[in-house]
Amino acid sequence: MTIREQFEKEEHERLCDFAAFSDESRGRERPEVESDIRTVFQRDRDRIIHCKSFRRLKHKTQVFLSPYGDHYRTRLTHTLEVSQIARTIAKAVRANEDLTEAIALGHDLGHTPFGHAGERALSAALGRPFLHSEQSVRVAERLEKNGKGLNLTWEVRDGFRNHRTSAKPATLEGDIVRVSDKIAYINHDIDDGIRAGLMSEDFLPAECTDILGHNTRDRINTIILDTVENTIGKPRVAMSQPVETALLRLRTFMFNELYRNPVAKGEEGKAEEIVKMLFRYYMDHADQLPAEYLTMMEEGDPQDVVVCDYIAGMTDNYAVMKFQEVFLPHSWQKM
Repeated sequence: MTIREQFEKEEHERLCDFAAFSDESRGRERPEVESDIRTVFQRDRDRIIHCKSFRRLKHKTQVFLSPYGDHYRTRLTHTLEVSQIARTIAKAVRANEDLTEAIALGHDLGHTPFGHAGERALSAALGRPFLHSEQSVRVAERLEKNGKGLNLTWEVRDGFRNHRTSAKPATLEGDIVRVSDKIAYINHDIDDGIRAGLMSEDFLPAECTDILGHNTRDRINTIILDTVENTIGKPRVAMSQPVETALLRLRTFMFNELYRNPVAKGEEGKAEEIVKMLFRYYMDHADQLPAEYLTMMEEGDPQDVVVCDYIAGMTDNYAVMKFQEVFLPHSWQKM
């Protein structure tokens, strides 16, 4: 028996009936020889961590565009925080922790530069919704490894596609990530908002903090404990009514007071214009796209999709640099 087979055997002994088992995965788009050491979900996790799209998350906006200060969240630190919360819940309810971690680490691989401002800009430029959740799947299936993709399992890709609040993942593990994403960004964005001086603990609605807690650590702990207690033995993630209501009210509060705050979001209009102008430029000058994207068009991918692929993959800094390169005049130099 290989080490992988031992792991698979232990999963059936240890995990709950609603967990996804590695040896029962719906598989990959391209069959592969199994590893002697790692399960399919462990391999997926490792592929995500080592891919270029994952590394670029460190320079993509979470809430604040290019913040001054070393302690504000980026898309990468958000991803790591989602992974930590999701793994804690998965382990406690005896779900598949490896699958949960893989989904959590890759759920935002397709996120645009400038956070949701970039997503809105690409939607406007396309004339149809651009969803970073779908783009994360495209990154995994098409964009990484020079067009070959990461060849991840069906369960991981389903988790990427369905991590939005309104979605319904096919697995318990995907559902854990969907909820953990919300737990992470609400609480950690509060922490960043307080650090930025845009709010204080006293500013938060008392009907929420009296239930969830009066600091970030207590709120996260309360929500995780409640989620675990109400999910054990169930096929989907659940919370008690008071905690779920308080969390949703806190989310609404954050949308009104921080995510749409004119101070915090004052530069987003400029960021959206950068993305829209880059989109129009590359639609008119496709020959200026990098070689790998031209190859994708030659292989039949629509130009507007390929242009979105290129722009969505940019970091904040790279998008600004390309904008300056394309649209700002350069000083004359004698060659």
